[in-house]
Amino acid sequence: MTEGFDNDLLWDEFHRVVNMNSEELRAFLLADASDEEGFPPDPDLGIDELGRAVLHILGKRKGDLTKVDVEVMRQVMDLVETMGDRTDDESRHELMSVGHDPLRG
Repeated sequence: MTEGFDNDLLWDEFHRVVNMNSEELRAFLLADASDEEGFPPDPDLGIDELGRAVLHILGKRKGDLTKVDVEVMRQVMDLVETMGDRTDDESRHELMSVGHDPLRG
């Protein structure tokens, strides 16, 4: 894991903010990326890049985080803090694409 005083706090806060598990996030991202004709030939096409990064982090242990992972975690936390728990369709969709469902308590 990258060096830093706040890595334990960052890990805990990230997992509090990302309130969807990896299976839920994966299903959401895949459903979002599919269209009326089904999935594109490349399964990564159309899947939100930040959401993919969150999914990757959810599959890691704290000690395996990289500097890029830490930046992604901070970016997600900033996004969720900035947007709050808006529940209009567009905002909820954006928040869910990074693993935060504002309708969960």
